[in-house]
Amino acid sequence: MKKLFVSMLVLTMMLCGCASEETTKTKDLSEVKIGAIQLAQHPALDKAYEGFKDTLVKAGIKEEQIDFQNASGDQSNCQTIAEKFVNDGDDLIYAIATDALQAAANKTTTTPIIGAAVTNFEGTGVVKSNEKPETNVTGASDMNPVKEQMDLLKKLVPNAKKIAIFYCSDEVNSIYQGEIAQKAAKEIGMDASIVTVSNDSSAISQVAQSLIGKYDAVYIPTDNLLASNMATVAQITNANHLPCIVGEQSMCENGGLATLSLDYYTVGTKAGEQALAILKGEAKPEETPISFIEGKDCKYFVNEKVAKQLGIEIPADLNATVIGK
Repeated sequence: MKKLFVSMLVLTMMLCGCASEETTKTKDLSEVKIGAIQLAQHPALDKAYEGFKDTLVKAGIKEEQIDFQNASGDQSNCQTIAEKFVNDGDDLIYAIATDALQAAANKTTTTPIIGAAVTNFEGTGVVKSNEKPETNVTGASDMNPVKEQMDLLKKLVPNAKKIAIFYCSDEVNSIYQGEIAQKAAKEIGMDASIVTVSNDSSAISQVAQSLIGKYDAVYIPTDNLLASNMATVAQITNANHLPCIVGEQSMCENGGLATLSLDYYTVGTKAGEQALAILKGEAKPEETPISFIEGKDCKYFVNEKVAKQLGIEIPADLNATVIGK
């Protein structure tokens, strides 16, 4: 009887060992299917996709294995696309921007989801915490250095007293950044007011026009609606000598005065690295912390054409990359 028990114990251990090997076995990357949802087309989100795609392609995944779909800024399109990916049995979903991430998370609790260009994963409700998601979701945050961006505003527009913090009221991440910006502005002696626009691009011009004469400067965080329509905002603000400090590089290129920006290609790269580890069986989304870009990886950008139009001198010690010459 004792010999039988020992034999059964050995057999059980061998079977467990086989099971363990099976669960950690690297998947054949040539056979995986990946669905990618991008909320809208604008340079920052485009870079987040490019960084992700390039990382996967370097690892041996072919571009045609990635089903890329752009939702054209429509939340209902995100839902439809996410449902398609789930029905297609994709091995992983890549969701770029908060609306895309929430749509994917609403459609599946089993398919691994990697989010990117999402400021606060924990705040969206798709993970239990940024340190340990405990769900099928993880990803790379685009949390930008809001406080340092407000310091930049003060440096470039030292006499500014009244500031407008301008964003879309339907974007959770913009609300989060707006709260940080308002607190940071108060700490450096500026009175900051929240000014919002609904998720309707046709209303942007009217709201931008309402800022004229009321504020000394504007701060716009990494807001998807305004990033997609930055040229519209800038056309009004710059013509009326109202400086805009913005959340990221492409917004500066499209008419913002300046920014301290993270690199969205790097955000996509980090998301791609997470995806590879999960597809290879080396990691699980529920145990993979949200990735953040460190401050040292952010760079100053100044739009020289806008600075000249506004009569603002760029400090020599800013060490900024000059664009828009």
